[in-house]
Amino acid sequence: MTARIAFDAASGKFVGYVNGKVVKRSKERKHVEEKVAALSGTKVDFDGALAKAAARDEKFGINTRFSFVEKLINMVAAGVQPSAVITGEGGLGKTYTVTKTLESNGFKDITDLGEFQVGQVINTRKTFTMVKGYSTAKGLYRTLFENNKAIIVFDDCDAVLKDPVALNLLKGALDSYGKRVISWNADLRDEDLPRSFNFEGRVIFISNMTQDSIDQAIRSRSMLIDLSMSADQKIDRMEYIAKSESFLPEYEQNIKQDALNLIRELKDEAKEISLRTLISVCKVRAANPKDYKEMAEYMLCA
Repeated sequence: MTARIAFDAASGKFVGYVNGKVVKRSKERKHVEEKVAALSGTKVDFDGALAKAAARDEKFGINTRFSFVEKLINMVAAGVQPSAVITGEGGLGKTYTVTKTLESNGFKDITDLGEFQVGQVINTRKTFTMVKGYSTAKGLYRTLFENNKAIIVFDDCDAVLKDPVALNLLKGALDSYGKRVISWNADLRDEDLPRSFNFEGRVIFISNMTQDSIDQAIRSRSMLIDLSMSADQKIDRMEYIAKSESFLPEYEQNIKQDALNLIRELKDEAKEISLRTLISVCKVRAANPKDYKEMAEYMLCA
């Protein structure tokens, strides 16, 4: 008979196994140890290395890690760090935190140049552009060239982190030593693109991928912050955001709190937990103040 205890970071729970089958899940390690011991007849200690990882996750809570994102983006904006990688599930403010931090550093979003007047002078060193989706490695080469000196934010462009040709281009863009020369040696019929150029910009990746699945060459050239969360951590983050006056200002705080309380109550059955979830439940709560829970539960779990 085999028995072991592991820690599931996604749920924030300890998991007990006997003969490969899950026999107990709990946030209390002691409860899992007792259950495994009762079924297996042996005392099983939780793996020490995993215990340290669990303690580290608890120390660096989700709101603390979001504050680290702000500090890292400040470093990129100041030119101290050429690249950053922010990972974790979508829908809880990664992109918002990055863009607002850049704007607080005086950077202008030039993603839509139509918002600027013809002839307006723009200091490209104080600008950033958002890239969503991904076409080809050659398209990436053009993006890097046309936004040289600016900050390029690749938002949910996971395909660019899996394309071998694109990765080679990014290696040159993210090098920390000397000039960062990027070259395109394949067929180049576009006369407005050079064969190579010195990249002076900075790059931020916002990805739903796990850190381990990101190419080692990118990880070694960047500073990374992981925003993966358990269900409780997601709700903690939403509670933090909900306290801001800028989040759903049309709703009273008690409406937001009622919505959060219901989401926390149903977190194990909910299909998704994100800011979109919170917004939906707030709408139901506001429109049906005396009879909202049943409809909200249906939307969350059905």
